[in-house]
Amino acid sequence: MFSPFSFSLFPQSRLTYLKILRRLVSELYIRDNCHPFKATVLVWIQIPMWIFMSVALRNFSTGAAHSEGFSVQEQLATGGVLWFPDLTALDSTWILPVSVGVINLLIVEMFALQKIGMSRFQTYITYFVRAVSVLMIPIAATVPSSIALYWLCSSFMGLSQNLLLRSPRFRQLCRIPLTKSDSHTPYKDLFAALHAKFSSRK
Repeated sequence: MFSPFSFSLFPQSRLTYLKILRRLVSELYIRDNCHPFKATVLVWIQIPMWIFMSVALRNFSTGAAHSEGFSVQEQLATGGVLWFPDLTALDSTWILPVSVGVINLLIVEMFALQKIGMSRFQTYITYFVRAVSVLMIPIAATVPSSIALYWLCSSFMGLSQNLLLRSPRFRQLCRIPLTKSDSHTPYKDLFAALHAKFSSRK
């Protein structure tokens, strides 16, 4: 059995090792039908849709898009509720922007708690997404409330989906197989992990 040191002495052995490793990984992908690209398909669909919806709402809110017979901008101006009755105006209370940032941070922390022994690259990505989540707060405060509300609903649905997929009963109902690492009390464990993480920083 070769050690990493022996690979540096025998480049041909290293190439052979990497070739065999790639073949074994490919066979696992085929056997279990679990190519990593499949996990990113939803992202490549969701991100463009999120951008297009945001641009469309901005155009409707600013009157850049016109429709014959009725004005979408006028409907948005009176279509809000609670503290944001005018969806074309900014949320001066910052409730919507802050809610967007908090929910996005919760989603990031949920994924971070699932990862044990993250690589340096994964750690950098986690910090980057955290920074983006915080940056979304001032950005959401500078766009019409219709866009901030859409971002909030989108983030809330993402959080709800992640929490729902943790439920053993829901996974059993959808015939999603449980793994050995899945907990029977996921919500209690998640709350305990969050509490332990933030209490340790005090």
